[in-house]
Amino acid sequence: MKDEVYLYNQARWESLAKAEAVFTRPNLELNKESARDRLGLERMGITVDLAGKNILCLASGGGQQSAAFALLGANVSVLDISQTQLERDKAAAAHYEVEINTIQGDMRDLSCFEDHSYDIVWHPYSLTFVPDSRVVFHEVSRIIKAGGFYHLMCANPFFAGLSHEDWNGEGYILKNKYKDETLTTYPDQDWVYDRSKSINKIPEIREYTQTLSRIMNGLINEKFVLAYFSEIKSFYPGDLPGSWGHFTDIAPPWLEFVWYYHPNL
Repeated sequence: MKDEVYLYNQARWESLAKAEAVFTRPNLELNKESARDRLGLERMGITVDLAGKNILCLASGGGQQSAAFALLGANVSVLDISQTQLERDKAAAAHYEVEINTIQGDMRDLSCFEDHSYDIVWHPYSLTFVPDSRVVFHEVSRIIKAGGFYHLMCANPFFAGLSHEDWNGEGYILKNKYKDETLTTYPDQDWVYDRSKSINKIPEIREYTQTLSRIMNGLINEKFVLAYFSEIKSFYPGDLPGSWGHFTDIAPPWLEFVWYYHPNL
């Protein structure tokens, strides 16, 4: 069902892709060695041979992660809400002369995939674009194989809706209650896309708070076991208070997890 959340996200990501935002540019400079580094597999303790593995890049269009996995010999599918984003995955596949299967759809509905068909579900930053993360987790638990791993990156819920523009001279001021499904918005950073080349107005960011307890318990209830966790922040020494660099050095805006699926526990 294409509800208001779906239609808004689709319009925003179509606009971002057409503006060639950073997250929409295919990575065309990879090889097998750099592909593993680009994905950060060793950093997260993922040392398995990916050749022949079935991998779903979930809400992950743009030709970046899919190309890296395909270069490592995996059987790669990409599901994304934006058809233009999926065209970037096709362009990356053609560049590297590899096969990538693309599906246009919603991360909350994975009914197009068979039960227990994926060794890996790779889910970069997009979880907070939908109100209830548990819907996504339930879908992932159905399609992932026993022993498979689910990589998830998302916003740090405590800092949801906060940005460098919230500097008040002494610190960054929290604005929203820490609760599930709080609708937040903040401006795209200047580096996201070149505004001089953007013909149409790009819809503003809309994200929904997913508290850490909902994320953790939602995945535990679906029989996932945590194997890796990281709080991600940037390092911009010397950046002044009130800048994006300073803000992301003070507070980790992103969280990264690797969960293993163990349905019999």
